[in-house]
Amino acid sequence: MAQPDSKKIFFENLSGAGKAIAVLTSGGDAQGMNAAVRAVVRMGLYVGAKVYFIHEGYQGMVDGGDNIREATWESVSSMLQVGGTVIGSARCKEFRTHEGRLKAAHNLVQRGITNLCVIGGDGSLTGANLFREEWSGLLTELVEQGLIEEDAIQKYSALHIVGMVGSIDNDFCGTDMTIGTDSALHRIIEVVDAIMTTAQSHQRTFVLEVMGRHCGYLALVSALACGADWVLIPEMPPEDGWEEKMCQKLSATRSRGTRLNIIIVAEGAIDRHGKPITSSFVKDLVVKCLGFDTRVTILGHVQRGGTPSAFDRILASRMGVEAVLALLETTANTPACVVSLCGNQSVRLPLMECVQMTQEVQKAMDQKRFEEAVKLRGRSFENNLKTYKLLAHRKPETELPTSNFNVAVLNVGAPAAGMNAAVRSAVRVGISEGHKMFAVSDGFEGFCKGQIKEIKWADVGGWTGQGGSLLGTKRTLPAKHVDKIAEQMRMHNINALLVIGGFEAFESLLQLYEARATYEEFCIPMCMLPATISNNVPGTDLSIGADTALNAIVETCDRIKQSASGTKRRVFIIETMGGYCGYLASVGGLAAGADAAYIFEEPFDIRDLQANVEHLTEKMKTSIQRGLVLRNENCNDNYTTDFIYQLYSEEGRGVFDSRKNVLGHMQQGGAPSPFDRNFGTKISAKAMQWITKKLTETFRQGAGRVFANTEDSCCLLGMRRRALVFQPVVQLKGETDFVHRIPKEQWWLKLRPLMKILAKYKTSYDVSDSGQLEHVVRNRPKESDASVAM
Repeated sequence: MAQPDSKKIFFENLSGAGKAIAVLTSGGDAQGMNAAVRAVVRMGLYVGAKVYFIHEGYQGMVDGGDNIREATWESVSSMLQVGGTVIGSARCKEFRTHEGRLKAAHNLVQRGITNLCVIGGDGSLTGANLFREEWSGLLTELVEQGLIEEDAIQKYSALHIVGMVGSIDNDFCGTDMTIGTDSALHRIIEVVDAIMTTAQSHQRTFVLEVMGRHCGYLALVSALACGADWVLIPEMPPEDGWEEKMCQKLSATRSRGTRLNIIIVAEGAIDRHGKPITSSFVKDLVVKCLGFDTRVTILGHVQRGGTPSAFDRILASRMGVEAVLALLETTANTPACVVSLCGNQSVRLPLMECVQMTQEVQKAMDQKRFEEAVKLRGRSFENNLKTYKLLAHRKPETELPTSNFNVAVLNVGAPAAGMNAAVRSAVRVGISEGHKMFAVSDGFEGFCKGQIKEIKWADVGGWTGQGGSLLGTKRTLPAKHVDKIAEQMRMHNINALLVIGGFEAFESLLQLYEARATYEEFCIPMCMLPATISNNVPGTDLSIGADTALNAIVETCDRIKQSASGTKRRVFIIETMGGYCGYLASVGGLAAGADAAYIFEEPFDIRDLQANVEHLTEKMKTSIQRGLVLRNENCNDNYTTDFIYQLYSEEGRGVFDSRKNVLGHMQQGGAPSPFDRNFGTKISAKAMQWITKKLTETFRQGAGRVFANTEDSCCLLGMRRRALVFQPVVQLKGETDFVHRIPKEQWWLKLRPLMKILAKYKTSYDVSDSGQLEHVVRNRPKESDASVAM
């Protein structure tokens, strides 16, 4: 666990006493908004501030009355899993007028509110900033009209604004991910997966229209996540003559034996001359030119609905807490800021800088400067587009470079959703780079047995949506079979190795690196991609598969909590996987609204268990009907799931009863989430480009072979805060607890106090890692491409 440092600030230094904070949701709704509202309310109350709901967005602020109500701890219970926004949202023409804003200011001053947390899109946030700039003038007018006392000008002199972006389109510059985007992708991918089965049955082509009037993010990322044949987005209209090229592509795909085609169209898709490209136009084109049986599906508001994903709940909770911290630290000279996500880190950016950059995108598109529009969207969007082009459009054999290098790819360890997407990406990028790609079945066990065969472009079609490991995977480490593996590498002339897996994959690369001294066959570029639901690999904040497992945990917890609806008070004890790593229990607990999460990294004893029972008992005596406690499978040898269940059952007798559930291997199964499909796809493409670079650098012309013997030729590619980083595995040894198979320091431990705060525990929170006000960076350095945000 990270040691406390001098930067650690406790909430005693950040008191909200005497402050009044209001939270509103404005513009369109988005899944996860309720999680953000809940976090703002509970964090605000926690620091001693008064917190108010403003119902129906700016309309409620203008109308006042019962639309502005004080919030309590219980008033945000059971809203975490609800989609949309329970405090309502509305478009408000009146707030756009000076008179409307005057009414709104009067309603706020009457309640002493000078801190606003606005959850909405760029229009809502721009309106908030204008309101802030006009604030002192509005108060002067109210005094002149005799509506407020003169001393109110001094008392409520400044209005402080902090924004959070809630928008499924992910169309706001400055943040990698907006609240609601991940959930919308879940809805799209669920539909695509369902459509694929019927399309295959009938050999059909499906044209899917997704939301995105001005931004093609949903269309682009869903195309990447399902391996669509063609995508049409407003930021990058197709070149003239695209109709013929698209039909040639569809025809070529069918001729190779594929039984379906998927085309994804953003609702705002246009051609190079600004003419709309509709889904019906695309359908008629395919029918006319190819005669394929073609159907159109317009997803519409399905994308806005449903339960928020685990990612959105965690993002919204983190952002909500960060927004309250920003309001507590703000001064009269602090500009209105928006809380954003950069990679895996919270940042605060000046609101108007982000709004201006968002408007610049539209201006660039209107002026047909499409390349610039893509760049302005940010590095993540640009990288998505490049990766899609790389994977979807196969170059003719004659145009491919000929490297004459053989690259092997294999899965090691337990299966994790997203592994297949990573393999598909590696194979296709490898072929595009001119390599011959080899697939190894059953990990290093299959390697030593010679289960190695060439894998072609078409062999990995449709792999992105498949769970588990289609190559097969084993936990076997290479040390026992190192001579046989070396022999197979020599036989197949393997020049580079891509290993996709968990802690066993990390140990395997260490063993192969050490074997270089004895076997020259291992003196080749080797790269590992972290793929494990446990998220216990050193050198990375996130692993492929962990997001899918979190969603499985959260969905199950939602159902389990719902089963207690209408019954007497009940506490559920849920056991999660993860080995000795408490990531799933802790972050799953934050996303599911747990009251406690027991993990190995944070030792606990009988006194802690007793305190948790007493805390729940107190909560149960109010209006709270159910409690949720998560336990990591290896958190303690003696305090087992059965022990904790029996303790809660005994101590809660007369107040609540208890139930237990061991989630087991359902956390490893199922179709990968959109996040895992895209994370796997993008980091695998990046790894293959690194391998190509290393192969070129280490090829010895005279000997006619590759020879790589340096530390930096055997790396793990991981997400670290804001950047994707290649780290030599030998350098990660010192950061690793090999006995318990976990990193010595884990970033998510800083999220644990959030879960406790939102569950009404008194605790300390390290704000040294909280966002600092920064300026919008138009294009970050290439190495800091934060693909965590899909």
